[in-house]
This record gives sequence, structure tokens and C-alpha cells, in this order.
Amino acid sequence: MIGPHRQGDVIGGRYEITEFIGQGGMQYVYKATDLVMLRDVALKTPKNSSATKRFKRSAVVAAKVNHHNVAKTLDYIRDGDNRYLIEEYVAGADLQVALLTNNSFIDPYLAARIFHYLAKGLAAAHHANVVHRDLKPTNIMIGGGYSLTDIKITDFGIAKMADEELIDAAEGGDSTLTTSQTAVGALPYMAPEAIERPREVGPSADVWSIGAMIFQLVTGQLPFGSGLKAVMRILRDPPSAIPVFVLNNPQFSPLANDLLNIANACMNKDPGARPTADDLVMSCGQLCYARSTRVEGVIGEFNYQAWGYINSNRQRVFFHKSSVYGPKPIVDGSRVLFSSYAGGGADRAHPVVIVDN
Repeated sequence: MIGPHRQGDVIGGRYEITEFIGQGGMQYVYKATDLVMLRDVALKTPKNSSATKRFKRSAVVAAKVNHHNVAKTLDYIRDGDNRYLIEEYVAGADLQVALLTNNSFIDPYLAARIFHYLAKGLAAAHHANVVHRDLKPTNIMIGGGYSLTDIKITDFGIAKMADEELIDAAEGGDSTLTTSQTAVGALPYMAPEAIERPREVGPSADVWSIGAMIFQLVTGQLPFGSGLKAVMRILRDPPSAIPVFVLNNPQFSPLANDLLNIANACMNKDPGARPTADDLVMSCGQLCYARSTRVEGVIGEFNYQAWGYINSNRQRVFFHKSSVYGPKPIVDGSRVLFSSYAGGGADRAHPVVIVDN
């Protein structure tokens, strides 16, 4: 295994390591079994021993947040010279892996649902006076893939660590915005004040990050790009132009337009002019989106460049081209993700998104 532990190691006499999950800029993450409560947990430990004091402070702060769209902080322990944060385990993958592996975008219905849940989790954190500071797709856990059985914001438990590293990078300390691993990942979602006045960052910077993520999910593009070029664009430019496919289909354009208007409000250069997380919860509550299960299928027939059928492990489902979101051509054999509803003769698919094969 990568990091300081192997499968079978027992931490604090209670948490048995079962597998290595991954690592971020500041921590190793393992799946472990709580031998007392007999449940799976996420066990996190800092890479840098000098960060242990900040790790504890972050854990104490994160424990204040209790919401079903936030991964719960369960425990903090010291075992020898090492420190460990125990967090609720979410079976699934981060948003980047779960939803953006096959395509760079998702349909507006799915994006609206994600936006609503993230806003609720963020509002709960801000009510507890906790700012995440490092919101990005890799810090959002998704259970159930495109069917979204779980959506949880993670890593409030390292908020203080991320905050101090990002301040150091923005002020040109031991690392910079383009050399710090944490800063490089955060930069495409970073508010202007986090770059110019990093010690003044507050809840509105989290709102900016949520807006940047929603822009990316709907359009398939980062609103200001990535890397060093993104810095000046974040500070002075509007978000990138909207791809034609996002608004040219009347089946999707009203909701996509609503989402982009909210996302753009979140990315106002003036922190005081942005909506609050509570405002986002209210705005998202007015959006119309479905909770239907998403399944995978293959286009088996497409007739007259207008309509056809999708073959799935369930049944043959009818679709019309107006229900397809995205710029990819519709051809026989295309792999798709879709929801289906009862119809006359055959069920009908909507929405349909063609995915990379």
C-alpha cells in the first residue's frame, strides 16, 4: 500500500486498515473497519508531520458540521507520533471520477440536482461558521454513479490545513499557486479574493467554487481555464463563452440557462454581491429536475435523423433526438446514459447523453 500503512494495520486499537483509497496534497486516505461499531470508515492521516496541530484543529472545526450532504467527522485519535481523522465512509468515487470520466459535462437535470444538494451541505457548514476553502470535484463524493444515491462534501476535516497552505501559495511562501499540489487543484475553482487577499477569504469564496463547478458540469469547460493563465482571467475576465450545444436545444435550454445564471451570480468578482449558500438553496429549490435512475444502453436504431431505440439490459426504449443533450452525433452503436419513463408501446428515454466509448 502507498503511505505509512498496510492492510491489516490496526490504528488506536480500533480501526483496521482494509485498503488504500488515495491521497491528496496533504493527506493519505484509507478505508478501515471500526472494530467497535463494525462499520466502514475513511481514515485520513497527514503526509507532513509538521501539520499535526493544524490537523487536530481542522478535525475539531469539521465536527461542528452535521448534514446528510457532508461527510461526517466521527473521531480524531493519536497513535504514537501519528494523527488520524476518522470520517464517514462514502461508497463510490469523487465527482471527477464518477461523473466526468466518460464526458466532460453532464445534462442540466443532473447538474441541478447536484447543485441543490451541494448548496444544502454548504449552507449547513456556513451556519456552523465553517468555511471549506478548497471545494473542487475531487472533494465531492458521489455514491451510485449517475443515479446519485449519495452526494457528500468531504474534507472539511482538513479545512484549516488547506487554508494555511493556500495562503502560503498565494503570498509566495515556500510554494506558489502553480507549485503547490493543493493550490494547483484548487485554482480553477478559486475566488479572486483567495488570490489577491487570501487572509480575508470567507464563506463567499465557497459560493464562488460551487458556481465554478456547476459551470463546468453543464458546459464541459472550466470557467477560467487552469494553470497560471487562469489567475489573470479569474481576476479580470468574465467566464468562458458557453458552447453552442448547451443552449440550442429547447428541451434543455431553460434549465441550463437558469443554472448558468445562478453560477454566474456565484462568480461575481465582488464577494459581497454573491448569493449566500442559503440563497442558493432557495434558488435551486425552484429548479425543476428529476430524481430518476440513470442506466446505460446502446443506440440500436436511429431513423430519419429524428428518432430511434436504445437497447439496454432492461428493455428496448424509444427516444427522440430532441431528448439528447450534448454535441456528439447520434449514430447506431453509440453508448448512452438515460432515464426512461412509461410510454405507449415502448418506454421513452429522457434525457439521453451520449458518452465516450
